[in-house]
Amino acid sequence: MVPHLVTALTGPINELEQRILESMPAIERWFRLEWMEHTPPFYTSVDIRNAGYKLAPVDTNLFPGGFNNLTPEMLPLAVQAAMAAIEKICPEAKNLLLIPEKHTRNMFYLMNVQRLIEIFGLAGLNVRLGTLDESITEPTRLQLPDGSELTLEPLLRTPRRLGLKDFDPCTILLNNDLSAGIPDVLKNLHEQYLLPPLHAGWAVRRKSQHFDSYEEVAKKFAKLLGMDPWLINPMSAQVGEVDWQEGTGLDRVQTQVDALLTKIRRKHKEYGINEKPFVVVKADNGTYGMGIMTVRDAKELEDVSRRTRNKMGVVKDGQTVSQLIIQEGVPTYERVNEAVAEPVVYMIDRYVVGGFYRVHADRGIDENLNAPGASFVPLAFSESHHLPKPGMRPGASAPNRFYMYGVIGRLAMLAASYELEATDPDAEVYE
Repeated sequence: MVPHLVTALTGPINELEQRILESMPAIERWFRLEWMEHTPPFYTSVDIRNAGYKLAPVDTNLFPGGFNNLTPEMLPLAVQAAMAAIEKICPEAKNLLLIPEKHTRNMFYLMNVQRLIEIFGLAGLNVRLGTLDESITEPTRLQLPDGSELTLEPLLRTPRRLGLKDFDPCTILLNNDLSAGIPDVLKNLHEQYLLPPLHAGWAVRRKSQHFDSYEEVAKKFAKLLGMDPWLINPMSAQVGEVDWQEGTGLDRVQTQVDALLTKIRRKHKEYGINEKPFVVVKADNGTYGMGIMTVRDAKELEDVSRRTRNKMGVVKDGQTVSQLIIQEGVPTYERVNEAVAEPVVYMIDRYVVGGFYRVHADRGIDENLNAPGASFVPLAFSESHHLPKPGMRPGASAPNRFYMYGVIGRLAMLAASYELEATDPDAEVYE
């Protein structure tokens, strides 16, 4: 299935697709060399926007949920990638402790946990679930819609290790993004592999740092292909010390919004794009599509309603927002069954393992689609994303389109690798 792209089959994106396909050997070699120098995050999902005139990642998640939205055909790829990831980290591993989010009543999320257990089970590991929810003091069974069940168990901490009763894992996999902070039970684990590392969680991580790293990666990649990095990079700015409740700092947000809109207008003029530019103001830490607003004119920030301030001031787990990233808005012109859609690419280790379209019938091309009411349509990565079909006209072939999405997803994953190296509290600093 190639979703309908409601822009002309000419223009920058089709030229970009052509250039990416023609440069495939150079691109794959470039990624190979980068991965010799940098360690990929354990697993990653990337939200991508295809505007027809540019193609860019707008969010990179290092604790991805949604594995349940991958098709069964994608499972072998995921299992092979999981095997490669585990072999690199702990070849003798036999036990894996998976720690999920605490919101354990969300059935879609639990089906994601079930899929992760299946993937790592097929990769040859004994997988059990430990919970950070201290109210769970004994093994607790949770029924899933398909009639199966998951068992959550209380964590058991010794001075240097973390496990469960009668279960001592070599590796601990977090599927909890640590928005509420880093729990003591996860600190100072020196004898086990904790994946992703603690500084990948939202208690430490900042989107602005990620997109600074992505800009660096995009410039390198654009130089390789002889193209303008703007075609794959959303411009952004960062603002700190904002208090939504008191309204302090919003003047600085307004100034940055105005400056970024001016930059976007300049680019639109350069490429003859007739779109009205917009920016997306987001919490610099956070996930689940919370703390996000679309702004088309800086004046809109002069009179922000109390309801919007409340929405922008708090994100997941009640964390207050004082740091913001202002990001160039990339509209999406993808359509699935007439509804607005955006591709989401999933990776384990350095491999693309699948993805899906996030579809929202009630949202516009310039709005956040990660919201209640979204549905998911699998991407056709089952027609191996690594086997594009050279010679077909741009935009006509699913494997070609999805290969291009996989390249952009891997660029964002590489940026996350740069980001984690730069923010690693244990890294040695050389003057």
